[in-house]
Amino acid sequence: MTTAPLTEAEFAELARTGPAVVGMSALHAGLRGRRQLLLKALLIRVQRERDQIDPGAVRGFDDAWRLLERAERAHPVVVRDVLDYPTTGAWLAAALGAATGAELGRRLGRFESIAVTAALRAGCALDLRVLAPQGVLSLAGVGRFRIGAERARIRSRARVAWIAPDGARTAHGALLLAHPGTGRLAGLGPTWSGLRVLPGATALLDDLDPYRVPPGGIGAPPRTATDRAVTDAQAWTRHWRGAQQLLVRVDPVRAAEVRRTVRAVVPLSAGGPPAVPMSATLRAAPGAVLASMPTSARTMAETLVHEIHHSKLAALHELVPLHRSGRAAVHRVGWRSDPRPVAGVLQGAYAHLALTDLWWRAVESDGAPRAWRARAGQRFERFHVQVGGALEILLESDELTIAGREFVNQMRRHHASLGGVRRSL
Repeated sequence: MTTAPLTEAEFAELARTGPAVVGMSALHAGLRGRRQLLLKALLIRVQRERDQIDPGAVRGFDDAWRLLERAERAHPVVVRDVLDYPTTGAWLAAALGAATGAELGRRLGRFESIAVTAALRAGCALDLRVLAPQGVLSLAGVGRFRIGAERARIRSRARVAWIAPDGARTAHGALLLAHPGTGRLAGLGPTWSGLRVLPGATALLDDLDPYRVPPGGIGAPPRTATDRAVTDAQAWTRHWRGAQQLLVRVDPVRAAEVRRTVRAVVPLSAGGPPAVPMSATLRAAPGAVLASMPTSARTMAETLVHEIHHSKLAALHELVPLHRSGRAAVHRVGWRSDPRPVAGVLQGAYAHLALTDLWWRAVESDGAPRAWRARAGQRFERFHVQVGGALEILLESDELTIAGREFVNQMRRHHASLGGVRRSL
């Protein structure tokens, strides 16, 4: 039994790691609705706590809210796209979790640049001043200007916006609204750095946004975000293109799912020795894949498939709760050395089931390179057994909801269908 807007068939296809186009649309709609609710929750919090926040930060937030409403009236699709960008979700989570007072006031400054990004993409005429923390004006999903001052002045008319330090007589750069129909922006000038679009997709290589990785890094040892100055864009582009080519040859439907789902790839630092490649997704920022430099196109392809399934499951759980929270029980799984709660077991089992599906297709495909087929067979054998053990743990648990038990049963059916092929490898 599932709940609208997912049908039972869509729910089952998602459980079997299939790229259900209609089901994914429902997940995206659910994510958009949740983000709008969180934004309204932040508005309510600011209204309640405004006496404890710096008055300038409150005024800036109020002005940004009105600007966002104006942009939405002009071009609602563009505004939704800006709000859907992964780092907007990361900022929202940070702002809602910030302590009352000075910390919340600092977080609110980011909303000004988000609203400006939406207004510029919507083609609104502007003449205003906004915060530029540490002398940088960052536009979500577009790029950044190095202003060299704590505030920037923005003047826009028709398709061009001039951005300069507040009080300066000349602009340091210009944003060109090259595609007013789609709201895409291109920057000009020596102080501008734009995000790179990865080939064959709309995904961006985001090595600029201040909210692309949580403060303090991610993982153990902590990996921090690499900045533009040290990002090897050519290597990332080469691995992305190679991964797409491999996926098209082995599983073209899955390749299309990756192109639709991934909005940003965030390069992570290599970390301390021994440098072990790692990847992650953030619940607050679905659509972003955080990863250290992959060793090959093959590992890039596997990373993308693995991480988008973490995002898919997190989005589904928000729409249709699959398990209950608050339990202290932990369990051992084959792919981790530390015990995991039921939520972690389900996440890992789902992502690794998607990988076993990919490896099975690689083995069966004549289009896969021989070296990958050999390795895929070995990985399939190992993880098929481990996923099976995790599914048994989940089905024996009393922490799954009714929908969660149905979901895991569908996972088990898909797992069993791959088991017949495993014995014939």
